[in-house]
Amino acid sequence: MMKKNIIYLSLLALAGLSFIKDPAKVELRATKVNTPFNMPAVIVPDFKKCQKIPITDFGAEQGNKEKTTKAIAAAIDKANRLNGGTVIIPPGEWLTGKIHFKSNVNLHVSKGAVLLFSEKPEDYLPAVHSTWEGMECMNYSPLIYAYQCKNIAISGEGELKAKMEVWKQWFTRPKAHMESIRRLYNLASAYTPVTERQMVNDTAHLRPQFILFNRCENVLLEGVKITNSPFWTIHPYLCKNVTIRKVNVYAHGHNNDGVDPEMSQNVLIEDCTFDQGDDAIAIKSGRNPEGWRLKTPSKNIVVRNCTVKNGHQLLAIGSELSGGIENVLLQNCRVLEGAKLFHLIFIKTNERMGGYVRHIYAENISSGKIDQGILGIETNVLYQWKNLVPTVEVRLTPIKDIFLNKVTAGELKFISHIAGEEKLPVQNVSLKKVTASHVLDQPYIHEHVVGFTTDN
Repeated sequence: MMKKNIIYLSLLALAGLSFIKDPAKVELRATKVNTPFNMPAVIVPDFKKCQKIPITDFGAEQGNKEKTTKAIAAAIDKANRLNGGTVIIPPGEWLTGKIHFKSNVNLHVSKGAVLLFSEKPEDYLPAVHSTWEGMECMNYSPLIYAYQCKNIAISGEGELKAKMEVWKQWFTRPKAHMESIRRLYNLASAYTPVTERQMVNDTAHLRPQFILFNRCENVLLEGVKITNSPFWTIHPYLCKNVTIRKVNVYAHGHNNDGVDPEMSQNVLIEDCTFDQGDDAIAIKSGRNPEGWRLKTPSKNIVVRNCTVKNGHQLLAIGSELSGGIENVLLQNCRVLEGAKLFHLIFIKTNERMGGYVRHIYAENISSGKIDQGILGIETNVLYQWKNLVPTVEVRLTPIKDIFLNKVTAGELKFISHIAGEEKLPVQNVSLKKVTASHVLDQPYIHEHVVGFTTDN
């Protein structure tokens, strides 16, 4: 038998093939989360037993974008072939272009390492299957992109950083840009195939996300610092089982949300710090026909033990929510004193969205001064779309079962401002032990609400 094995190995070597003895596969572990709704355990990939693959083994050089980009891709290929591997980014600054994941890969950014992403748009071509504000399209590749991957992770104590020289010039929305997003809206409304929604041109300037997990399963993002972003920072899209843990995000550009779970399910966001130019957490589920077409609600999402230094909202729901949003728990979070914040929780939709919002829970939340209030619910939020495109089909959004418990804030204008639809009032909103140190206006400003209760 030993002789046969030796002959077999020799034949493999002669054929130029590598022989791997019992390669370690990714292990899957379950995280059970206690929630007021029925939520399955979140499946988390574990790469502890997998081979470590330094990018320097494939020719990565600090300051050499081309060599480093190719080396990272080659290391990812090897980890994927092994059915589980950890790609190591060593200490130092590594200039790179786009990174595309494959299944069973952990990108580990070591302590003292900085992955610095190029500012050149051409480095993010060819266009990939992406999304822009709730509409699918072919756009510039996100800086880190995973499409239909399973068991993937980004880990470590290092930093992911975007160079912003070009992207920040694209923050403005000139007429040519607005015409391009009007075109995309009309393509989506006509159910045009995504491959025909090409948005990479001289006028669209649709900035890519920093990280987009598109249609992925069993995703872990842990430990890293993320600095700057062209657009939304972390975007799990049509994903299942997503864990985002101990991540520190700083991004103060236009549309720089921290995390945007969209049409994703079984999501745990915990022990993170957000310093944002937009919402810290923004839960979404597609815009208009896109959400109706994909029919996938955002569901079973827990945000706990997080800190917000700045942002528009601690938690935003919408305005893209045509696929529906349900079963959300915001727990044990705080907004630091001196932070710039509009609301703690803001639910926003309009007459074009449809979808639904239900079973939203928040407990043990604290904040300093807030520009607006603790809870805002508005049903006529259209932003730039108000005059850009007409209402083709009216679909109102049922909103019900909103529960806040043990929420405190400093000075603000109101405790809750709810503007429901006359034809479809907001239903069943409960505030218990929800207080502020000083209310400048009225504590409760409500229109078209059925079943509001408070213990104050």
